[in-house]
Amino acid sequence: METIALKDGNRMPALGLGTWQLTGPLCTKVVRRALELGYRHVDTAEIYGNQREVGEALKGFERSEIFVTSKVWTNHLHYEETLKACERTLEELDTDYLDLYLIHWPSEEVPVRETLEAMEELKKRGAVRSVGVSNFGIRELREALKVAGDLVVNNQIEFHPYLYQKEVLEFCRKHEISVTAYSPLGRKVVLQDPVVLEIARRHRKTPAQVCLRWALQKGAAVIPKASTEQHLRENLQVFGWELPEDDIARLDSLNRGKSVL
Repeated sequence: METIALKDGNRMPALGLGTWQLTGPLCTKVVRRALELGYRHVDTAEIYGNQREVGEALKGFERSEIFVTSKVWTNHLHYEETLKACERTLEELDTDYLDLYLIHWPSEEVPVRETLEAMEELKKRGAVRSVGVSNFGIRELREALKVAGDLVVNNQIEFHPYLYQKEVLEFCRKHEISVTAYSPLGRKVVLQDPVVLEIARRHRKTPAQVCLRWALQKGAAVIPKASTEQHLRENLQVFGWELPEDDIARLDSLNRGKSVL
């Protein structure tokens, strides 16, 4: 599995399994099967309501080999609340630490400094190995960098050919903040685009593989959700080949600047 270097010295698998809207026994089944097939990165969040199921799936695997990401929700961004939220997350996942802990959304009510101070404390305690944010635009990223310096090593954003956040991507690259693409398949809307379909046919790949490869070639990690073994396997087949630059440019041109969520 290819990895992406984080500026704190840690490394993150470039492909992970997103678990938004995966709940109950199906969540445990899918995560466990993904790990059996070779996935080594699982993304969850307290708001997803599935951390216990994810934790159950992790049992039987060497914890040090699995990269686990979770996120603190917007109603737990004050200092003490963030500490407690992380404690609950660790308990639900039945693990001693998170590989990456993210602020799920920026807040207008709670200064990012306060939440990042809690994140820094969690890192000092060993409860969190790397710290990041999610859904942060350039303005919010500037503020985070201003108050926390090099603490923030990742920004998880909606990223696919219909929402090519080029300016955010370039800002992150400039400041050595890795990017993780969530909903990299565009909620399947992008997969039906004629350009994506044509590129997929020509390269004998699936439309999903084309979208994932596009994001990977932009330097992003990808965390597609999958609930069937076929899709789990297909999503693993995105390494060892590349899209030519003209196809990348055609996919770039599909940008609509709007979320599909």
